[in-house]
Amino acid sequence: MGPDAPGRVVVTGIGTVNPLGASATAFATALRAGACAIGPLTLFDTTGFRSTIGAEVRGIADIALPEHATAALRRRLSRADIFALGASMEALADGGLYSGTHNERLGVALGGTTGGMLRTEDCLRERTRDGRRYRANALVGAPVSASADVVAQTLGIAGPRLTVSTACSSSAMALGIALDWIRLGQCDAVIAGGSESLCTTVFAGFNALHAVSREPCRPFDRRRNGLSLGEGAAIMLLEDAAHARARGARVHAELLDYGASADAHHLTAPHPEALGAILAMRRALTRADLAPSDIDYVNAHGTGTPLNDASEITALHEVFDATGGAPAISSTKAAVGHTLGAAGAIEALVTVLAIRDGFLPPTVTLEEPEDATLDFVPGTGRTADLRCALSNSYGFGGNNTSLVIGRAPDSTH
Repeated sequence: MGPDAPGRVVVTGIGTVNPLGASATAFATALRAGACAIGPLTLFDTTGFRSTIGAEVRGIADIALPEHATAALRRRLSRADIFALGASMEALADGGLYSGTHNERLGVALGGTTGGMLRTEDCLRERTRDGRRYRANALVGAPVSASADVVAQTLGIAGPRLTVSTACSSSAMALGIALDWIRLGQCDAVIAGGSESLCTTVFAGFNALHAVSREPCRPFDRRRNGLSLGEGAAIMLLEDAAHARARGARVHAELLDYGASADAHHLTAPHPEALGAILAMRRALTRADLAPSDIDYVNAHGTGTPLNDASEITALHEVFDATGGAPAISSTKAAVGHTLGAAGAIEALVTVLAIRDGFLPPTVTLEEPEDATLDFVPGTGRTADLRCALSNSYGFGGNNTSLVIGRAPDSTH
């Protein structure tokens, strides 16, 4: 297939705000250095919780917002909105496609789950403790859809707009839907990804489930005992390949396709035979017209919980063993925590960076692999020539999405 063949969708811009870095460049540097951002939380009081750690974005006041953003808009922005807007501005600037005003051929598809819940919690706390009236701007920014609305309003994006909330696969699904929009001719390009903020309610919920670890999570380690929560955003500018070439855009990678499935099994536990995860990977490979042997790397969902990691190991063996063994696998949740609705986008960005720059990101906290037959890239990353990769996202309710990402069409390593 030629580089401008109909249906090809490329990544022309990238942006992120996450605990490891407030830009894609800083994030890539920290990943290669094997950094871990999981530590004591300061956003809210963690006294009495099972765990008191997570991966928190520092220096939110330093995130640049558009000069034309009104004072009223700035007052209503939640933490998740600021992450999304900062990452979207970086992706547009990186892609050289500033939206201007009323761009009808540019869309927005964002995933998330908590929206402005942190600000709503503060508002409720003040109401019950001090009798203060509810602040309207805090409540307006509460819905999970607010971040997509803010990005579109502030950046003049008048094309299709969608918020996806399928638990921890939300932003991976948003990327897949954006791919479909471009292939269907509804958009020339889409700002796609996800944004998520830590909040007390979700932190308390995972603590109540005994699903969090008291130390930085250890995905795929035999001693793993829970996840570490995180926050942040990652945005990609996805674009029709012919449109990108016509305007001379640089291409980071190609989004080849995606697969989605549902476990139809349990509200929180993965299917014990990993049927949904297997189906999502196989659908993604089939849609991309690839064999399992074409995959050089898998960015795993890898939360560090006993059930999730065991199920994902089962799925990886089922998909890859018949073709001569699994590719390299790692979980970058060990570095940035589990960012819930933003996890799929952040990990897809990791996969883009890995393919573009030729390296395998490590599972930084892994010391005693659960399965010695699989290469989980423990401790430190390494140089690698990668052609195609999978990025897996599995959410509560059995929502599964696998993305297939490949080299830029003109790339030669």
